[in-house]
Amino acid sequence: MRHRSLLILTTMVTTGALTLSACGSRDDNEGGSDNGGKTTVVIGVDAPLTGSLSALGQGIKNSVDLAAKTANKNNEVPGVEFKVEALDDQAVPASGQANATKLVGNKDVLGVVGPLNSGVAQSMQGVFDKASLLQVSPANTNPSLSQGDNWGKGEFKRPFKTYFRTAATDVVQGKFAAQYLYNDAKKKKVYVVDDKQTYGAGLAAIFSAEFKRLGGTIAGTDHVTVKETDFSSTADKVKSSGADSVYFGGQYPEGGLLSDQIKKTGAKIPTMGGDGIYDPAFISASGVANEGDLSTSIGYPVEKLPTAKKFIEDYKAAGYKDPYAAYGGYSYDAGWAVIQAVKAVVAANDGKVPADARTKVVEAMSKVAFDGVTGKVAFDQYGDTTNKQLTVYAVKSGAWTDVKSATFED
Repeated sequence: MRHRSLLILTTMVTTGALTLSACGSRDDNEGGSDNGGKTTVVIGVDAPLTGSLSALGQGIKNSVDLAAKTANKNNEVPGVEFKVEALDDQAVPASGQANATKLVGNKDVLGVVGPLNSGVAQSMQGVFDKASLLQVSPANTNPSLSQGDNWGKGEFKRPFKTYFRTAATDVVQGKFAAQYLYNDAKKKKVYVVDDKQTYGAGLAAIFSAEFKRLGGTIAGTDHVTVKETDFSSTADKVKSSGADSVYFGGQYPEGGLLSDQIKKTGAKIPTMGGDGIYDPAFISASGVANEGDLSTSIGYPVEKLPTAKKFIEDYKAAGYKDPYAAYGGYSYDAGWAVIQAVKAVVAANDGKVPADARTKVVEAMSKVAFDGVTGKVAFDQYGDTTNKQLTVYAVKSGAWTDVKSATFED
């Protein structure tokens, strides 16, 4: 994907190494450990490292680890050595909240990348905000996380100044999916299913509103429960509705089984979903061919981005056991954004990590801008990414294949 000749709106950092006392002080003997004459700065990672979504979580963790190793190798921030502390939330909000508390308690942590799930993020935001600790998600898409609960009414209010993300929101993704299904795929009667979770229900609602605005018909709606495997009743409802397509708001474990069971009823119609189903496991979960199923995902295909070439090469060379998966590029960029914010703060403090580094890193983050793995990385007044590129993928010959990439314009 790209390399680290990244543009950041900061001054050059001084090159002198920062020597600290054995007790691990920064400016004022308050936090920051000594590491061979360098200050150790920890980037926390929170993601589902085990469980059904671990394929995505491991890709997030590894990609942030690669960013930290690259920064250290290139001496990106003179006097600073980056380390990564990764915690497993198992996609459970309570676990995420506990992890947030643990990361806050480690004074060396100046930024956290994660989580994967929007519902988990809701449980963590307040903990990080109270501690003035930067949080950057590579995957959260629920609009309320950055724009407040009344965003759907046109009332935008940023709930937490510490929260940023490199992923586009569901407002963008849901509308993009509806426009493709109606205008490009020529589907006019869709059955909408969600998993009752923050991400899935929100995405399905945005998709539905846009599909109806375009002139399409919602043939029916239903809900499934996460971690269940028998969706035959929902599949029967889809079949009897006469729908020409299905939209599923949720993740790939349930999405793959739902698609399979719908097709087994004899309804030869495509199932479409968001980035939550864009994973090879969605395809492998199906016992019948799911040729033609669709998903959207943030950004353009990583493998086709000139800016991603170096990332892909470096990730492979690092020998990680798991692939970078759907959010690898966005995770690397999130980690690199944390590094650049730290770089700006250190540069403004005569090459030293200040005692109030967390507050200053949050402030610096709003000004971070660079050419990243996934394209231009920058943030708007809500902490949302300014990059609104998306791609529609279709299952072809047993694999996800990109069929349309575009920059969303409302």
